[in-house]
Amino acid sequence: MKRPSVRDLSTWRADFTASIVVFLVAVPLCVGVAVASGVPAELGLVTGIVGGLLTGLLPGSSLQVSGPAAGLTVLVYEAVQEYGLTALGALVLVAGLLQMAMGALKLGRWFRAISVAVVHGMLAGIGLVLIAGQLYTLVDAEAPASGLGKLAELPRLAADTAGSGDALAAFAVGTGTIAVLVLWPKWRKAAQVLPAPLAAVALATLAVFALDLPVAKVEVRGLADAVQPPGGDAFSALVEGGALLGALGTVLAFTLIASAESLFSAAAVDRLHDGPRTDYDKELMAQGAGNTVCGVLGALPMTAVIVRSAANVQAGARTKASRVLHGVWLLAFAAAFPAALGVIPVAALAGVLVHAGWKLMPVKEFGPLWREHRGEALVLAVTALTIVVTNMFEGVLIGLALAVAKTAWDTSHVHLEIEGLDGTGTIHVRVVGNATFLRLPKILDQLEALPRDRGTRLDLTGLRHLDHACGMALSAWAERHDTTTTTTDAPAPSADGGPSRPEREPARTG
Repeated sequence: MKRPSVRDLSTWRADFTASIVVFLVAVPLCVGVAVASGVPAELGLVTGIVGGLLTGLLPGSSLQVSGPAAGLTVLVYEAVQEYGLTALGALVLVAGLLQMAMGALKLGRWFRAISVAVVHGMLAGIGLVLIAGQLYTLVDAEAPASGLGKLAELPRLAADTAGSGDALAAFAVGTGTIAVLVLWPKWRKAAQVLPAPLAAVALATLAVFALDLPVAKVEVRGLADAVQPPGGDAFSALVEGGALLGALGTVLAFTLIASAESLFSAAAVDRLHDGPRTDYDKELMAQGAGNTVCGVLGALPMTAVIVRSAANVQAGARTKASRVLHGVWLLAFAAAFPAALGVIPVAALAGVLVHAGWKLMPVKEFGPLWREHRGEALVLAVTALTIVVTNMFEGVLIGLALAVAKTAWDTSHVHLEIEGLDGTGTIHVRVVGNATFLRLPKILDQLEALPRDRGTRLDLTGLRHLDHACGMALSAWAERHDTTTTTTDAPAPSADGGPSRPEREPARTG
């Protein structure tokens, strides 16, 4: 029997240590995301376990870690409120099957073509709604259902909190948790031993116990009781009473957001290490397999999570063994110590989610983006605000439509080079760029401003693209003004819709 080499032992030691770090980071995040999503805390651990034991074993990205993510919290909460907890598994199951189908069809790489501004706007909108909702949980209050309602009721929440001792106690616990999350990484030695999320939740729990504060704690149901595989009734609830269209929208939103967040996370993780690069199609299939199993178990949807993935890389992980082992530790914790969840204050988990929501928003990047790429910044802002005003799915669709419109506008640059205005002869007008209907008003305004009493030669050979609407309008303008048109490289449509004959040596007309 071959003895393991020193290199193999070193790799296993590094992966083992990294798995402990990722486990400690994952526990408060899994529980916090579940509570914020309106589902039993144990279901967050189930998703984390599946992300480690199943998705962690599959090919795709070697070092990124999957589990429940803050980016889907708002959408999951809305789905549970709309269709019920038992239907959540059915929605996640169908989304997982769609992800696997897209991976099999080699569509994973195409997610890299999604506008970065839309993705950042999506995350910013999620962050805004998440923070607004968790501010209520931070003081043990119930949040309004809509994103706008959460924001509109914040003044009333502040007034109610100021007049309630219990609410102020919960607020102190939540804000203290946020303070630890911000300050703990600055204490480098401590941060290397204990991750900030776990330290923050542990300190908040100790403070509540020591001071006997009257704050709400996580409700514990037990792992077996929390798992609710979807039955026939769950699928029926999604297609009856006109619910089918909304359910399809929710499934598509799950699929799009989970896939995009996972693949963008994979690209970010690849920049953090020198190991094998991500195969995007295989990673999409791995995420789909994980979500399919999560759906069968009635658990939360999963994505690859950049916080856990970065912690995995920074802890020295070398192979996928670290993320599989982190799933083993989550399973052992959920099976052996479920009662430990019952001592965690809900306000502390709200603080973790408020901090996570803040990190989703590109606050520092928005200013430079506005100065250098104003159109991209506008797409980002509109996507985020639309998510707050409407919902996740509609916000993303509007953001994508705006990104496409912006791209069409950007690619339709066109300008007129005019010669001969100062003389008395023929005016030479050369149209350069991409002439589309978006720029047609500008082109026609400049042409109509030319002197009417002089001959004009319109040169279209500098055009890289001429769409039908623009070509017809230029042909009509040329006919009205008895103008010679040169169309060697970009034939202008004739009055009947076909291209006119190119003229290489146009004669002067007046």
